[in-house]
Amino acid sequence: MPFCTTCGNELNADARFCARCGQAASGMESGAAPAIVAEEPLDYTIQGDNLQVVRLRLKPGQQVYAEAGKMVYKNPAVLWETRMSGQTIGEKIIGALKRKLSGESLFLTYFRATAANAEVGFAGDYPGRLHAYDLAPGQSILVQRDSFICAQTSVNFSIALVKKIGAGLFGGEGFILQKLTGPGTAFIHGGGDFLEFDLAAGEVLQVDTGCIVAFDEGVDYDIQFVGGIKTAIFGGEGLFLTTLRGPGRVIVQSLTLEKLRRELNPQRGGGDERRPLGNWISGG
Repeated sequence: MPFCTTCGNELNADARFCARCGQAASGMESGAAPAIVAEEPLDYTIQGDNLQVVRLRLKPGQQVYAEAGKMVYKNPAVLWETRMSGQTIGEKIIGALKRKLSGESLFLTYFRATAANAEVGFAGDYPGRLHAYDLAPGQSILVQRDSFICAQTSVNFSIALVKKIGAGLFGGEGFILQKLTGPGTAFIHGGGDFLEFDLAAGEVLQVDTGCIVAFDEGVDYDIQFVGGIKTAIFGGEGLFLTTLRGPGRVIVQSLTLEKLRRELNPQRGGGDERRPLGNWISGG
């Protein structure tokens, strides 16, 4: 199935224009499927150790978009504009409502190079790592909210609902995750250091709730009870663990923002603040 290079929408085999954004499908012959041409690769470097910054060197006309507030610097050759995502008024309104429900800003910020030697830098909001995802056409990843930093405009950014009610109620992020669909390069951020797992089909990984940064769309995601009540209440890990089942790649962070806040709070208690039910039972 071909995909639009502008918004990531699936195209019919005989489509000449994208039904979502109206982008023309180039390089077609009569009766042939649209040719999908990815944007020119980004020239970037990730610098730093535990407070990393991604430095993008844009060519004239090249454009990226970012979550509001993630920019660190830019030079005058880069113009920026804050706007709602989507091509139509309806798409803009729906997208804004979904972003509001997920706790994000209503707007995204777009950065466009107007001359040579254009450069812009982005970073996360707390100590951690940056990771670049090179997404193929139609390839999707799911990321925890607050993880998205920036991406090429060919990458489609949307909100995904967690399929299982258990994951939504006890997953520490509510029912909503962020979905990024290629083609193009996207950058995500997480706390502390990253661990990457390439799960085989049927392989299971159990992770502390809230420590997941991103995973492939094909990975099954659910929340399961950890076992004994005593372990759940006094083990400091809450009542639930996130269970991921392959195939697919998973990225885990060693530090969550909630844990950092708890350690900086002199009145902190045990357990993870992402587990309201576990805290309620233990009196937290």
